[in-house]
Amino acid sequence: MSVSFSARRLRGRGSARLAAGTLVTGLVATTVLAGAGTASADDPGTMPQQHGAAATIDGLKTYGAAVIHGPAGDTQVSAGLFEMSVEGGGMLQTYCVDIHTPTQQDAKYHETSWSGTSLGTNKDAGRILWILEHSYPQVNDLAELAEKADVQGQLTEQDAAAGTQVAIWRHSDGVDVEALDPQAEQLADYLGKKARDTAEPEASLTLDPPVVAGRPGERLGPVTVRTDARSVTVSPPADAATSGVRIVDAKGRPVTTAGNGSKLYVEVPQDAEAGTAQLTVQAATSVPVGRAFVSESRSQTQILAGSSESTVSATAVVGWAGTGAIPAVSARENCASGAVDVTVANEGDAAFAFELAGAEYTVEAGSSHTVTVPLNEDQPYDFTVEGPDGFQQRFTGMLDCRTRAAETGTTTQTLTGPSPTPLSAPVTDTNLAETGASSATPWITGTAIALVVLGGAGLVFTRRRQDASGDNG
Repeated sequence: MSVSFSARRLRGRGSARLAAGTLVTGLVATTVLAGAGTASADDPGTMPQQHGAAATIDGLKTYGAAVIHGPAGDTQVSAGLFEMSVEGGGMLQTYCVDIHTPTQQDAKYHETSWSGTSLGTNKDAGRILWILEHSYPQVNDLAELAEKADVQGQLTEQDAAAGTQVAIWRHSDGVDVEALDPQAEQLADYLGKKARDTAEPEASLTLDPPVVAGRPGERLGPVTVRTDARSVTVSPPADAATSGVRIVDAKGRPVTTAGNGSKLYVEVPQDAEAGTAQLTVQAATSVPVGRAFVSESRSQTQILAGSSESTVSATAVVGWAGTGAIPAVSARENCASGAVDVTVANEGDAAFAFELAGAEYTVEAGSSHTVTVPLNEDQPYDFTVEGPDGFQQRFTGMLDCRTRAAETGTTTQTLTGPSPTPLSAPVTDTNLAETGASSATPWITGTAIALVVLGGAGLVFTRRRQDASGDNG
């Protein structure tokens, strides 16, 4: 539960040096360019970033059976509650919101906003949150839940999990699905009828904005802490004694703890060379119910149903330079537009010109500009921001904004590995959702070109250097 700050010096004729980062909660990539001279051309040098919780899926733990009714006939699937292990400590319980997409074994997931998933364009997303808040495991008194839902007979944990998942699928995928167990089906019907629109929960921990830039000798920021944790602790940068870079409050006092709404600033010495630094905050808290989780591979999008106290973190990038343009570039997947929004802010004293997607743009000093790049669903993309003196910044990834049902109708997909089982055949439980779940190679092809695939919200940001001096920092 600490905040670390690692400064990086960028050397060589005052030329531009690029620090790239991968953000894992909707803000998918951020770059600070210190100065507006020659961009890097041969050094990937990324600065990994994260907002919220990151976890590995452990599999389907509490579940029953359900039936999907489709044009090709009835298909039996497993329906229930997944568990995830949080990096740094903690456990999560989740349901899936994409019935026809496989769940990859040991897939890595990260917390994100609804806007970077199919939930962002789903008018029933708020009703899914209501279902989560009013059913298992949030309501773990099964007798009480059965009484509210007028369930006839005993409601087991398996029934409660299956009924809750079925109710979610009806809103997330729009499929004709029902639970096999009568008690589970009664619960699903009750939840569907009672569900009401509910506002999206806030992130467990984030920094706003994720990128700031300015001049050395100034107090750069603020970066505002947004969290449901009681507090986060703040540590000075590891190289504070040599770099002179400090984390302070608005009055310049060193910060040791922070809370929701706290504003952090970065003090950079007047004589500092052009450079960047990464600010990382950590805390322990329960992740809010309803937060979305997307994977680094094409694996079912999950929505949070319950959380232990878990490790969460967030990062921001700070850049500075003495003269010229100081662009700060960030990108966010925008599922409502089927695109990636690339924003270039310029905190310098000279204009910054760049080219993106075949068009030219100029960002004047002290202003910003956002370019929306349309993309194809479920197709790898690769485009580059190009600026003066050889500056190049590459974006790669894959947009994952729609459920498979929305893309293809309700016909169940045939995928490598265990697939949904025809109703006449026995169910084979594999500890993973049988809605196409598999431990086999992911079914999406072509993603090998991406350095990192971050599910529905991921982008890879690659740093290149043109300077052949061998400078790594």
